[in-house]
Amino acid sequence: MPAGSLLLQSFDWAQVRQVFDSLPVRVALHDREHRFLYVNKGWSRFHGKPEDTVVGRTIVEVHDAEIFADVRPWAERALAGEPGEWHGWIELPGGRRYVSRTFAPLCNTTGAPEGYILFSRDLTDLRVTEQDLAEQSAARNASEALSAAIIEVAIDCIITIDGTGRIVEFNPAAERTFRRRRADVLGQPFAPLIVPPRVRRRDARAFENFLSPGERLAMGRRTEIEGMRADGTMFPAELTVTEVQLPGRQLFTAYLRDLTAARQAEAEIQRQRSALQQSEKMAAFGSLLAGVAHELNNPLSIVIGNALLLAEEAQDLPFAERAQRVQAAAERCGRIVHSFLAMARQHKAEIRPVMVQTLIDDTLQLLAYPMRTSGVTLEQDIAPDVPAVLCDPNQIIQVLSNLLTNARHALEEKPPPRRVRLTAQADGEWVQLEVADNGPGVADDIRSRVFDPFFTTKPVGSGTGIGLAVSRGLVEAHGGSLSLAPSDDEGARFVIRLPLARDAPHLSGSPDRGGVRQSPGPPARSALVVDDEPEIGALLAEMLQKLGFRIEVKASGEAAQAALTQCDYDVVLCDLRMPGLDGPALYDWMADHRPHLCARTAFITADTLSASSHRFLARAGRPILEKPFVPAELRELLAKLLPGVELAAAR
Repeated sequence: MPAGSLLLQSFDWAQVRQVFDSLPVRVALHDREHRFLYVNKGWSRFHGKPEDTVVGRTIVEVHDAEIFADVRPWAERALAGEPGEWHGWIELPGGRRYVSRTFAPLCNTTGAPEGYILFSRDLTDLRVTEQDLAEQSAARNASEALSAAIIEVAIDCIITIDGTGRIVEFNPAAERTFRRRRADVLGQPFAPLIVPPRVRRRDARAFENFLSPGERLAMGRRTEIEGMRADGTMFPAELTVTEVQLPGRQLFTAYLRDLTAARQAEAEIQRQRSALQQSEKMAAFGSLLAGVAHELNNPLSIVIGNALLLAEEAQDLPFAERAQRVQAAAERCGRIVHSFLAMARQHKAEIRPVMVQTLIDDTLQLLAYPMRTSGVTLEQDIAPDVPAVLCDPNQIIQVLSNLLTNARHALEEKPPPRRVRLTAQADGEWVQLEVADNGPGVADDIRSRVFDPFFTTKPVGSGTGIGLAVSRGLVEAHGGSLSLAPSDDEGARFVIRLPLARDAPHLSGSPDRGGVRQSPGPPARSALVVDDEPEIGALLAEMLQKLGFRIEVKASGEAAQAALTQCDYDVVLCDLRMPGLDGPALYDWMADHRPHLCARTAFITADTLSASSHRFLARAGRPILEKPFVPAELRELLAKLLPGVELAAAR
């Protein structure tokens, strides 16, 4: 027994030591001054300190003050008769350990605490194992939560079935796609719920029900199949199946993607590609048409001008009527060419007051022949008091042409009579134009889509589906509207509303294309005509002579340049496009060498479509005379070049 350990004299110390040494814990007995009274073999082995080196010494002397500071609160409670227990990590010379400490009062025969017993156990391995298990459990829970979240938010359908073909998982994407609730399908055979009847087979295993007869399902391979929604509608889908082997259980998981949107997108891309090809074809055709019209302008100018001059000179002769018929036919050709070119041009809208009857007449000039050959009767009901509207006439003619062409197409499959009716009337601050036909009309289920871009009911190759969309855009750009009127008994009725031109004076339907009016004769003035077409030059010279001008005609820009070096002219009329020194080059030379003549210059052209011509005319700001022309238009041009100057009477 340790010396001075009176507290232990009442114990059978040999038996106590035998009991303490056999315990799987470390045991240390302390007196009230925290001196070691005894340590068992477990304690000595753990700390590496023999019993005889620690008995009689304090905790601070055996360990250090830091360990004593951790132990002291619990020791003091034990000395007060209250047992306690502490668990935690401590730092020892051998490393960090997780320790369990139990403090129990050590009482004398009267029951008064005169010391305490400290039982301690090294639970490091157990603690590490518990932490590993906790981490593994947390990781497993996190993985399961992640898997559940992935399944929950997946955009593809995830359907899992067991070996008997019953559904064990049905994610939200599958609910949306098949329009069935998860709670309603779990545990149900999958085939009757989502597989089309025509491919459903009783003897097939798992997802082979999706496949056509003769096909085999390959795990992990993408297969295009057809699915069935709750309402019985079919949809295209892409299917991939994986097999999961669990102890005593076989599962199949299908990853299914609804291809409906993809198919619609592909179809839309194909429609737009076809529409683009058609648009490019029409653009090429428009360029070709513009080129043809340009080539026609020069000979038309000669025909129109000479026919008009011939009609004037043959007023009292037997063939005067024939000359007038030639003149009228030539002018009609000229108006048609002008209309085609106006529609083919790409320029900024020029809003001005225009009479409604003028818009309709100019449109019908373009479409009279196809309407007549299609057996379509055109009826007009234009109120006589309809005022002018504010619009770009070329754009509104394009809108009317599109509506009339659509009506003609709709009537082609209808037996006669085939009628299109055009009406116009004032309505407050608006003019309302209507284009109505007696065709099959527009079905109720597509009425809301007729103005959608690329939507068409015409056969492939017969339309692009952009005409009505473009027409509505043009009308709305004028501050108006284009709509499909409510369905009547038959046919379709489109309504155009355009703003009135309130302050515009009464406008005539078309410019006076007649001969030169008589007027008192002013003094003769000089004019230089530059045109590489000799007959055009001669025609202009004759018209100008009738107006009292002295004429000089040059057939090239170089010849005109030489003449301008020697003389001044009251008027210079120059062709825009000529070989060699063309109109723009001659004008630039005049700006450097004869600048005072620039203000007296106008250009004659049949080329109003090319970008270079537009750029030059915008830069120069000079008036133009478009071929084909008539004397009245020439007189208007001269009035712009010589404001306030009275022209001579035609001779």
